[in-house]
Amino acid sequence: MHDFLPRIAHFMHQSAGTAFLFTKSDIKTTLIPVTLLASAAGPLCSLSRLPHVIFWIWLHLLQFDVSNQYLNPEEDATNKSDRPLPSKRISLLTAVWLRWLLVPGCLGLSMLYSVETLYATGIALISLTFIYNEAGCHGSHWAIRNLVNAAGFASFEAGATFVSTSDYRSLDNVGLWSIMLSFGIFATTIHTIGRKTIPIVHPHIARWSVLIPLLIWSLCLSGIWSLKTPEAMCFILLSAHIGTRYLRLDTVEDDQVSFYWYNVWLSIAHFIPAYYRLTQS
Repeated sequence: MHDFLPRIAHFMHQSAGTAFLFTKSDIKTTLIPVTLLASAAGPLCSLSRLPHVIFWIWLHLLQFDVSNQYLNPEEDATNKSDRPLPSKRISLLTAVWLRWLLVPGCLGLSMLYSVETLYATGIALISLTFIYNEAGCHGSHWAIRNLVNAAGFASFEAGATFVSTSDYRSLDNVGLWSIMLSFGIFATTIHTIGRKTIPIVHPHIARWSVLIPLLIWSLCLSGIWSLKTPEAMCFILLSAHIGTRYLRLDTVEDDQVSFYWYNVWLSIAHFIPAYYRLTQS
């Protein structure tokens, strides 16, 4: 009995590390941008609500990532060997159990906040996760995959935004527009997030398909959220810089750097509604 508590502590530490490794690669692509959008679009009613928002996003992200990674662990063994399955931190059977146990866990967490959070986002996000992963949408035509991806991100954002508000159930016009615009951004630029299908099939077109949408969205967001000229110019120049990188630089290492810059742009785009609220108040 004297070693019971240390063993429990070790198990908890190992489990937390495993859960983190499942979601590690999506922190910059999902957790940070969605948290910023929810904080701006809600808006965040108090700083004490921020941990709720982050945990809601992270738990649903864990549910998606476990679902995604247990289906093809052999691919991760080659490309991402530090993930829990290829590194043998967790068995495939345990990952399958975890994947389906997370479903009621996510639903229960959403239910604690509001029915709107449960139905509008929890159920929608869980359904989209199944469609994308188990139903094989991730291997379908890139246009369908982009739309399902964008709908998934919108579900993340809607749920997190509900959690950020004072009553957990209502969104104002700024919140609704923020989520709809984000859906459009993801639907037209999601191929920058580790998607190699389009560049392989149509490499030249694919690289122009990064620059043009980024410039258009930067112009649109600058107008919709009433950015002043200096801020708008900086935002537009950032998108031009990213798009130009994708056009001129095409090594794997260059694309990785461009991808990080894209995430900087995406995070700014998601937080601009906060600027609008501040300047219009």
